[in-house]
Order: sequence, then structure tokens, then C-alpha cells
Amino acid sequence: MEPFLGQIQLFPYTFAPRGWALCDGRSLPISQNQALFALIGTNFGGDGRTTFALPKLAGPAADLGYYIALQGIFPSRE
Repeated sequence: MEPFLGQIQLFPYTFAPRGWALCDGRSLPISQNQALFALIGTNFGGDGRTTFALPKLAGPAADLGYYIALQGIFPSRE
């Protein structure tokens, strides 16, 4: 099943699965992630012109991490 773009999921990995990124607060370029930026904007940081930031979420235990879907179905607002 394809995730929703921006969906946050807890995974028991020390690596990001393909199409996902660790929720570690990193900045991403808007130009390469326009759809995700359209959903989360600068709620977690970034300048809103060239960059935006992912949420920073600590995993509940070692080797567990929260990851955000960088690709997927754009959620409907209906």
C-alpha cells in the first residue's frame, strides 16, 4: 500500500526506507520537494523561499525512528 505524502510512521530500522526520511529536523530544498512543502510549509523551520524543515521527532527507543514519506499519494482535503 502506498503511503500518503507526509505520513509519519514508526519503523524499527536504523536506515530510511526508500521514499522516506528520518524525522530529524533536517532542511530540504523546496525545489526538489514541492509537494511535501505544499503540505507542511515552514511549520518545522526553513526560510520558506528555498528551504523547509522536516519535523524533529525522537524515537521511543534505540533502533526505533519516526520517518516521513517523501513520496506517495497527495492527501485529499475533502
